[in-house]
Amino acid sequence: MSPALRQRLQAYIQLMRIDKPIGTLLLLWPTLWALWIASAGRPSLAILSIFVLGTFLMRSAGCVINDYADRDIDGKVARTSQRPFARKAVTPREALLLAAGLALLSLLLILPLNALTLKLSVVAALVAASYPYTKRFFPLPQAYLGVAFSFGIPMAFAAVTGAVPALAWVLMLATGFWIVAYDTAYAMADKPDDLLIGIKTSAITFGERDILAIMLCHAVFLLTLTWLGWQWRFGLPFYASILISVFFTIMQYHEIKGRDRQRCFKAFLDNNRVGAALFAGIVLDYLSR
Repeated sequence: MSPALRQRLQAYIQLMRIDKPIGTLLLLWPTLWALWIASAGRPSLAILSIFVLGTFLMRSAGCVINDYADRDIDGKVARTSQRPFARKAVTPREALLLAAGLALLSLLLILPLNALTLKLSVVAALVAASYPYTKRFFPLPQAYLGVAFSFGIPMAFAAVTGAVPALAWVLMLATGFWIVAYDTAYAMADKPDDLLIGIKTSAITFGERDILAIMLCHAVFLLTLTWLGWQWRFGLPFYASILISVFFTIMQYHEIKGRDRQRCFKAFLDNNRVGAALFAGIVLDYLSR
């Protein structure tokens, strides 16, 4: 492989964030929760494989579109100053073709699923593609991201059962609060740069109440999950995972309370443990029945 081709592939890998899987994991956890609940702990291997691979592809496509939308901004932000657009390693045309290719692969993946899932996937794709532009005018773009990152929940129920029950929408809403919480911590790490360049984030909108807002969102998320667990007749393993998640959330409070940029970013990353703990609780609950 020539050095030029190697550099080009490396730029594509960075555009897709393959080297930073945290976003894929945070997108995947709610989808896995929904797949296990919708199938009563027995998701088919085919549907599971479609959703896992589809999550990776759609997250990658979303990252490419995000960088395309922020191509004139990333160079002004310390954390994003080495992204491919910021260092002029890719062209806008390349990025759009890559995003289109990833989206097409995602569509081909879900073609074997039912019509409702296909319809929901179109909505999910439109929300994901439009999210990066909400930072220009919407004071809480993290809430919009909450819709994009939790849309795997109704899609999972649709794929497994052919319908989306009311409790699935409640789970999506609760997950949206979790996403607002962790992405606000993420935004706190970029707050000085975002203020300088004039884009909107929840960390800026919440102002001095940013930490309170984050903890309230976590509380709504975990309390709603507790209620959903009662509705779905979950047992001890699930509620143990709730308690573990509460512990992880308290640890995050201690990370963000000083508003240190590095510790706020670490708090964002630590939400992967919350998602994993809750998934483990759901899986173990069904296995213990």
